Amino acid sequence: MSTHQKAARLNHDPSTYGAFAEIGAAQEVVAWFFRSGRASGTVAKSMSAYDMVVSDAIYGATQRYVSRQRLQSMLGHEYSLLQQRLDEQRGGTTKFFAFADTVATNRRSKPGSGHGWLGIRFQNEPRAEPSEILIHVRLLDPVTLREQEVIGILGVNLIHGAFYLNDKPAELIAGLMDGLSRVRLEVDMIKFSGPAFAGVDNRLMSLQLVSQGLTDAAVFTASGEAVEPAEILFGKPVLLQRGRFRPVANVTLDMLYCASERMIAEKGVDEGKLAVLMEMSLANLMESSELNHEDFMARVDMLGALGHPVMISNFTASHQLTPYLRRYTKMPVGYVMGLGTLERLFDDVYYQELGGGILEGTALLLNGDTDLYIYPKWDTAKDTLMTADELAVAPHLRHLYAHLIENKRIFSLPVFDQADLPIMPAEILDRIQGGDMSWERYVPPPVAERIRVDHLFGFKS
Repeated sequence: MSTHQKAARLNHDPSTYGAFAEIGAAQEVVAWFFRSGRASGTVAKSMSAYDMVVSDAIYGATQRYVSRQRLQSMLGHEYSLLQQRLDEQRGGTTKFFAFADTVATNRRSKPGSGHGWLGIRFQNEPRAEPSEILIHVRLLDPVTLREQEVIGILGVNLIHGAFYLNDKPAELIAGLMDGLSRVRLEVDMIKFSGPAFAGVDNRLMSLQLVSQGLTDAAVFTASGEAVEPAEILFGKPVLLQRGRFRPVANVTLDMLYCASERMIAEKGVDEGKLAVLMEMSLANLMESSELNHEDFMARVDMLGALGHPVMISNFTASHQLTPYLRRYTKMPVGYVMGLGTLERLFDDVYYQELGGGILEGTALLLNGDTDLYIYPKWDTAKDTLMTADELAVAPHLRHLYAHLIENKRIFSLPVFDQADLPIMPAEILDRIQGGDMSWERYVPPPVAERIRVDHLFGFKS
């Protein structure tokens, strides 16, 4: 359906009726309903409290006008007024809604700064408790008029999806991009709540954003709350560990602990401000070219038990991830990884898609103040520990590697418990699925408890 058809369908639906409040990118959403005819069937009210003093007087004072907090205060205020004024008259047959957006278009002095929050609070049945959808969007068009057009189309898609696809949230997410493309915008957060979405897990919806191509990465907290990536990353030092986490082992946490200690010592970062992220790429979640949602949820439940935010991304290579992180912070960034992963990073095959090969890839990976924190591995052939200082790379790369070591872009980490090193996660998984209870020795207690209680990864009591 085109944007015009969606707006017209809502206008001709006598059961939907609502208020529109838009700030910052004109009133592009409600304009579609006025242009599509019979707007009186949908629009109870349209307003734009553009002046900050006026906005504060209506919705309450705020520090940031383009924020989730401002969006929710707009939705709450407008929905409450609508119900107070119209429920007695038509509440028995009408599904009320309040739509709101608060947007900052790109500034000439700062390209890429355009972003906005859009949301709808609505009833899926007359007099039902309200449900809600919130989204955050990055605007990529360089022309303000085209940014406004994006907000208009996206807003109509959101309202249409809320009423006609609320029982199919994955299709609702796909429908947000109708009439649009990733060249023009990125939807990097979505949150569903309320009775219409009682069975919806927002972590799976974050996965949908990435797998359907609406964004390159999505972030949610340890408790499973979907958040705009900037809420976790903006202006903070970042320590990130990429992995499959199937399962999280003692070594995984030891790597994080040792890397954070080294990063704090070397970079002088504030431990209280350090953002520690566990990141999984879609490639690490795929099984036979399909996403296994049950397996994904097992992993994020386990990571949540450890108290760390989780990022889902479509970055297959680490050098693709650093430019993404640099959108949000100029502070130090650290990657913690095992020596085996570092060996793969110094393989030319890893950079075939780059014109500059491994030199370009290394420059992208270590952009800004970015370093690698390398955990040793156990060399079974020599029955000894092998560190980053002893890694032998290809002859034509040895000078590059020596340069990075000497200039402290690669740090060797100590080992907390050497006994855990020879046991790989795949072997731990085999023991979990095979009923060998010795697996508990190699994973953190909160992880072991979650695996036992929720029967994760095929565990059988």
